[in-house]
Amino acid sequence: MQKLLDGATRVHFIVGDPIAQVKSPAGVSLAFQEHGQNAMVMPAHVAPADLAAWLAGVSLAKNVDGIIVTVPHKFACFDLCATTSDRASFLKTVNTMRRNPDGTWHGDMFDGMGFCAAMMDAGCKIEGKRALLIGAGGAGSAIAYSLVMAGVSELAIHDEDAVRRTTLVDRLGSLNRCNVTHGQTNPTGFDIALNATPMGMKVGDPYPLDVSKLTSSMFVGCVITAPAISPLVQAARDKGCSTMTGADMFGRVRDLMVEFLLTH
Repeated sequence: MQKLLDGATRVHFIVGDPIAQVKSPAGVSLAFQEHGQNAMVMPAHVAPADLAAWLAGVSLAKNVDGIIVTVPHKFACFDLCATTSDRASFLKTVNTMRRNPDGTWHGDMFDGMGFCAAMMDAGCKIEGKRALLIGAGGAGSAIAYSLVMAGVSELAIHDEDAVRRTTLVDRLGSLNRCNVTHGQTNPTGFDIALNATPMGMKVGDPYPLDVSKLTSSMFVGCVITAPAISPLVQAARDKGCSTMTGADMFGRVRDLMVEFLLTH
């Protein structure tokens, strides 16, 4: 049974622009309660130009313990953290922030770990596979890093922003763990095809990749949570592909975020 809010409730925010599409407030609030915590998550719709001022303001509240970060603030929030994990430091992006003892913020990034865990839950073997990833933003960067660390034999990354794509390809290539290349929207020859962009959230959006080239042997994943079954995932299922959804990812990311936020 859901606990009522009171003056002792510990407050966490999820910040984004837009924010109405996110499912995190209910899911993470419930997870806090399952851990016996009097804590909740509130959505905050904050424009990029106002992000630093907003964070400075909410940081003055002594009962604000954590912030979950979504599009488009994951890179900007990295710069607003006093400390970060090594993973977040490599990626220059965060999706979760908790208080340091001095009241500043410590950030980490769990999108990639959660995404890869959800892939494996769905039966996808990552090690030794060739993967195509569409999207080099905050979530895409984290997923790319986790794929490389999980042992893919090759990772091709496509993003319309050439500078962002090149930066990510070069940084991941410097790890010398696998071949990291500039990809296209054609999934031919890949074992895994993944979407880490918002394409598919709005009616009429184009597919993030060429679904006509999908084959039943491919594994297809998508970060989108609304709609629950993205157009890409539906097209992949129609082709007989094994798939995972944004909701599958979120379940895994939520567990990692809650563990992080409850660790002091």
